[in-house]
Amino acid sequence: MESELKITQTSGNTPIKKIPRDYFPEGCGFWFKLSDGLDNKKKMFFRDSKHGNGIPESNIVFIHGNPENSYTYRKVIKNIIDYAKKPFRIVAMDHIGFGLSDQATYEMVCMDHANNLLQLVKFLDLRDVTLIVHDWGGPIGIGAFLKDPERVSNLVILNSTVFPMPQTGITYQNYPGSWVNWAMGPKIIPNSLWGAFAAFSVFCKPMNQTKLFIKMISSILTKELGFYRKNEKIAQKIFRKQFKSKLNTMSSKRLVRQTPVWGYGNTYIEPQYGKRDTSSFYRFIQGNISDLWGLNGQKIGVRAICGLWDPSAKSEVIEQWIANLPQLKGHVKIFKGVGHFIEEAKPKVIANEIINVAGLV
Repeated sequence: MESELKITQTSGNTPIKKIPRDYFPEGCGFWFKLSDGLDNKKKMFFRDSKHGNGIPESNIVFIHGNPENSYTYRKVIKNIIDYAKKPFRIVAMDHIGFGLSDQATYEMVCMDHANNLLQLVKFLDLRDVTLIVHDWGGPIGIGAFLKDPERVSNLVILNSTVFPMPQTGITYQNYPGSWVNWAMGPKIIPNSLWGAFAAFSVFCKPMNQTKLFIKMISSILTKELGFYRKNEKIAQKIFRKQFKSKLNTMSSKRLVRQTPVWGYGNTYIEPQYGKRDTSSFYRFIQGNISDLWGLNGQKIGVRAICGLWDPSAKSEVIEQWIANLPQLKGHVKIFKGVGHFIEEAKPKVIANEIINVAGLV
């Protein structure tokens, strides 16, 4: 009875109405009814599929960032299915305000998404988890699972961090350029064009800031006219259409506004709930990750695959990861000529690392 109340295969109020076939296998798309926190009673989408013969030897859990959704992992998942030699389970969810989940009703941050994720994890009783995190999926996924740390066996990091972003070199205040930088995006891009900007940014390749600015404006305008990159048309439509909701857009923009204080924590004013503080959320992660998952804790398997054209891939950030999880040393792959959204550019490499660390060879 509880399962019937908590899980449904009927979607909520997502702005996405046409779902691609590769979003989830037939019969493997579900909506989880949250019962706690600010998102109580909202429906959170998740894919839950088993592959191979026999009992799954690993639960592979994908946590997405912003401004994407779980569909960004479609190529990674396909490669795992094609090349893994042992049975496994895939769980990939959309945060509230993204993808196929219910629309946001306030400007959400990582601690909100982590609370929602933990509810789903406990309900599904996910164990022996190989956790894949990208972008804000790092603090969200790690922030959730550190509340129940023994569930995780492996961690795969894709252009993400949970530590205070070093202010040396490139940061989100000067990347990809001094006058066209990621942190100012919410200020200069109208809400009505945020979806088109998202569809552009996920597939953006390294280039100088002048060319980037011209390319961005051109891409946004063409998408508004209904023209997309031919080989990524479906994905771009998905990333764009999720922001047909104004509140989804404002929630996504809030995460971008947080990038200058990534890992530090801060206070901000949320229009509906007033003053909010993210500091304790980050202090919890930073104070526990080494003790629980490092060499003196569970010593989980750790891998990192990053695109170099991004602040989260710079050497200072990688050093922070290794200082806290020393078992990562020797297991970092950095790709030149690739930006922040590594999962779109190097899906086979990522899939191979997941297969190897999860023991699916």
